Amino acid sequence: MRIVKVDESSKKDILNTLLKRSPNNYSEYESVVNDILADIKANGDKALFDYTKKFDKFDINADNIKVTEEEIKKAYDSLEDKEFINVIRRSIKNIEEYHNKQKQYSWFDSKPDGSLLGQKITAIEKAGVYVPGGKAAYPSSVIMNVIPAKVAGVEKIVMCTPANSQGEVNPNTLIAANEAGVDTIYKVGGSQAIAAMAYGTESIEKVDKIVGPGNIYVALAKKAVFGYVSIDSVAGPSEILVLADESANPRYVAADMLSQAEHDEMASAILITDSEKLAKEVSEYIDLFTSKLIRKEIIKESINNYGYIMVCDNMDEAIDVANEIASEHLEILTKNPFDIMTKIKNAGAIFIGEYSSEPLGDYFAGPNHVLPTNGTAKFFSPLSVDDFIKKSSIISYSKEALSKVNEDIMTFAKKEGLTAHANSIRVRFDNNDDLDTI
Repeated sequence: MRIVKVDESSKKDILNTLLKRSPNNYSEYESVVNDILADIKANGDKALFDYTKKFDKFDINADNIKVTEEEIKKAYDSLEDKEFINVIRRSIKNIEEYHNKQKQYSWFDSKPDGSLLGQKITAIEKAGVYVPGGKAAYPSSVIMNVIPAKVAGVEKIVMCTPANSQGEVNPNTLIAANEAGVDTIYKVGGSQAIAAMAYGTESIEKVDKIVGPGNIYVALAKKAVFGYVSIDSVAGPSEILVLADESANPRYVAADMLSQAEHDEMASAILITDSEKLAKEVSEYIDLFTSKLIRKEIIKESINNYGYIMVCDNMDEAIDVANEIASEHLEILTKNPFDIMTKIKNAGAIFIGEYSSEPLGDYFAGPNHVLPTNGTAKFFSPLSVDDFIKKSSIISYSKEALSKVNEDIMTFAKKEGLTAHANSIRVRFDNNDDLDTI
C-alpha cells in the first residue's frame, strides 16, 4: 500500500482525489435519473412497473408489489442460522437504548406578564426507507434507518427494496425489517423507488422523508427530490480513517482499514500516523490480509485508488489532516486516545481504543451507522431521532406583555418599510384608522 509523506501538496492531492468520489461529481447520470423521476411523477404505477420490469426483470403489478405476511414467514422459515434472529434482536435493543437518549420533548416558558414561549416537538407522519438489493444485502442498514424513526414516533414507515426476477426479496432484509417494525415493504428499487416515495403513485403513497443508502442513481434521485420530501443526505462511498501512533498494533490497524475497503471499489481507507515504522508494518499486513480475504479484488481496487498511509512529522499535524479529511469513520489508536478525541472537530463517528473497531459501530454498539461522507462531517451529523421530528415555535403574549414591546416592533417594521406589519401591532393599542400616522 502506498505510503505518502505529508506536505501541503500531497495533502491537497489526496483531498481532491477523495472528493472525486462524491455523487455531486457524477452529473452524467443526472439526465437519466431526471427522466425516470419525471416519468413516474407523470405516469405513476405504469412507469414504476415498466422500470421495474426493465431493470430488475420482475413482472411487477399492483397485486404483487407488496411483500405479504406469507413471504415474511417464509423468510424466517428459510433461515438456516436461527440464532441470527436473536442477534438482530440484541442489536435492535442496543440501538433503541442509544436513540432513546436522543429524544427531545416540547417545552414552554411562561412569565408573570402573560407571555409564553415554547417549542413543540412533533414526529413526521410518514417515512420511507430505501434498502439496496444489489451486490450485497445489509440488514444492519435496515435497522439503523428504521429504529430512530420508531423512537421518534413516526406513524408509518414504508420500505422499498428491489426483488429478484422471481419477485423474491432477500430474506435477511425481510427479517430485519419485520423485527425493526416496518409497516409496509414494496418490491421496487433504484431511482424509480425514490420517485415513487417522493411523489406517490397509485400503489405507493407519498412519504415526508426518505432515508437509506443506494447506488449513484439512488443518491442522485434523492438529491433531485429534495424539496418534495426531506432526505437524510446524499451519501457517497464508505470510508475509514485511522489515527495512530507507534503504540498501535499494526495488525489491528490493517484489519480495520480493510473492513471498509471491502465495501466497494470506491471505498476509502486511510492511515495517518507520525510513525514510519508503523506505516511500513501496516502496509505489510494489508498485503497479507488482502491476499486471504474473499473480496480481495474489490479491496485491491479500493486500496489502489483511494487507500493511503500518510506519515506526518508529529501528532498535531496528523490531527489537523484528520480534521481536514473529515472522515465518515475515525478510529483513534494512540497512547492517549481520549486526549486526541477532544481535538477532533470533524468526524461522523469516533472509535476510541484498540477494542473499538469500526464494525462494532456498524452492527451492535448502538450509535447510528448512517454517517456523513466525503468531508460532509464538517457540517452534517449521523442519522438520529432528530431527523424524524419537526420543531414548531410557540408564541403567546397577553396585552400587558405586548404593550412592553409594541413600539420596538413597529420601529423594526417601519425601518424595513413594512407598514402593514406595523399596523398589525398598532391596531391593538390605537383605535385611529388613519394609517398616515404609521
